[in-house]
Amino acid sequence: MSEQTSSAPKPAVPHIAQKAPFAVEVEEGKIYFWCACGLSSRQPFCDGSHKGTDMQSLKWTADKSGKVWFCGCKATARQPMCDGRHKAL
Repeated sequence: MSEQTSSAPKPAVPHIAQKAPFAVEVEEGKIYFWCACGLSSRQPFCDGSHKGTDMQSLKWTADKSGKVWFCGCKATARQPMCDGRHKAL
């Protein structure tokens, strides 16, 4: 019996960049691209390291200036913001 292989891409699992959020001062109206794959060397922002995977960065626009907490573990349900899930990893 022969094995069949699928050419469909396998779902990507993000790399945990850190088990804590990234505190960032953002500017109202500025666009940010959050790294969803966890491979970027510019965490929490995208540097294109996801190329070759089925993952992509998330475009986010700040609605006001101030400090926000971007997810570092990439497991948040509130992308791109931290929701505390890193505490269970």
